[in-house]
Amino acid sequence: MSATAPLRVACLGAGYFSWFHFDAWARIQEVTLIGAADHNLDAAAATGLPAFRDLKAMLDAATPDILDIILPPPSHAEAIRTAIDKGVKTIICQKPFCRDLTEATEMADAADAAGVTLLIHENFRFMPWYRAIKQSIDDGRIGRVLQATFRLRPGDGQGQHAYLDRQPYFRTMPELLIHETGVHWIDTFRYLFGNPTSVYADLRQINPVLAGEDAGFVLFDHPDGVRTLFDGNRLLDHSADNQRRTMGEALVEGTQGTLSVMGDGSVQHRAFGEQNLTTILPADRWDGFGGDCVCALQNHVVSGLLHGTEFANTAKDYLNVIAVRDAIYRSAKAGQKMRV
Repeated sequence: MSATAPLRVACLGAGYFSWFHFDAWARIQEVTLIGAADHNLDAAAATGLPAFRDLKAMLDAATPDILDIILPPPSHAEAIRTAIDKGVKTIICQKPFCRDLTEATEMADAADAAGVTLLIHENFRFMPWYRAIKQSIDDGRIGRVLQATFRLRPGDGQGQHAYLDRQPYFRTMPELLIHETGVHWIDTFRYLFGNPTSVYADLRQINPVLAGEDAGFVLFDHPDGVRTLFDGNRLLDHSADNQRRTMGEALVEGTQGTLSVMGDGSVQHRAFGEQNLTTILPADRWDGFGGDCVCALQNHVVSGLLHGTEFANTAKDYLNVIAVRDAIYRSAKAGQKMRV
């Protein structure tokens, strides 16, 4: 049976990215925010919601319909276990999901056993430009897809002070480019072209202040002969008024034309034999993150709970993303293509 509005939402985590979550939830009419928890009580209180220093205290005060976990991976499993024990029936967990595939599988299985809906906050597939590309592909606008490339160019990984002002834990992550960022495009490529069957990766570290890799190439094989390339470099930038809107540029090529994602969030179509571009999605004017994809994902969850629409981002399905991520690192270490 579907739930009823308003859905009561509590959030765990009040760091940098959590503010996109809080803002989006506040704009959804079918939702009521009931609490925020963070080890930094002042940060939780700054949300204007009832503030708690830890998850258990927040769940002792009230059981939400949805718990939104907005923490780094090492904290995911404990938070999920606590929420399950406290009777929370729907949990959304930020990506990358848990510390490794074993832990992620354990959490997905634990949620299933308890009858809990566990979803992953993988928001890039909800960006409007990827939705427009998906619709264009399904409509046959560029014929049969042959290949696609995404060039990650956020320009935020330069210098001795990289990430200190926003997400300083990036600096100490032993796996950075793929584990933290590239998973977005693993999932987006899955959404557009199907689950990869094999990968080949060449990764490197450029900025010596970082513990993990910050640049590299990953080639994916998809069903029906589609190939995709993730070309990532966190030091380089691209032409955009906001480097974090699209974080780069994409080109999807089919047998009858191409689709391009530009740095302003617009999507352009070019038919073969033509020079002119046709705009199928205008430039994005959203001042926040990624075309308001956080809100789009949250609305997707709300629709699933209230109207029974199918969830696109279950933890069980997201295990595929983690398996691909692991294959990428194996490939980079071995210097050869890996089956997924």
